[in-house]
Amino acid sequence: MADPKLVRFRLDPANPPMANWSRFDAMTEDERHAAALADPDAQPATEEQLAKARRRPDVKAIREKLGLTVEVFASRFGLSPGLVHDWETGTRWPDRPAQMLLRVIEREPETVARVAAE
Repeated sequence: MADPKLVRFRLDPANPPMANWSRFDAMTEDERHAAALADPDAQPATEEQLAKARRRPDVKAIREKLGLTVEVFASRFGLSPGLVHDWETGTRWPDRPAQMLLRVIEREPETVARVAAE
């Protein structure tokens, strides 16, 4: 049964909603912050929540730090180039095991490359 309080709609890519940014642009940083805090559905995370949060690895930053193309990065670490591309563009997100692998690649790339080549 559908929730009567839930409103569903589909965005039409050919006719996106228009935003009038002039009001926002006219606000000071303090006014923007106060407006954000006034929205009960979008409260900022608490320090405790931020401390518990797990951040996804930045795949593109890891790859670029190693100086590798998408294709070479994928090949070296046993990944699909399409998957690496999707991670970098945000089309897909790495699942938990992939996040762990990416963190190990970030810290010990040569070890992961050696194991992937075995």
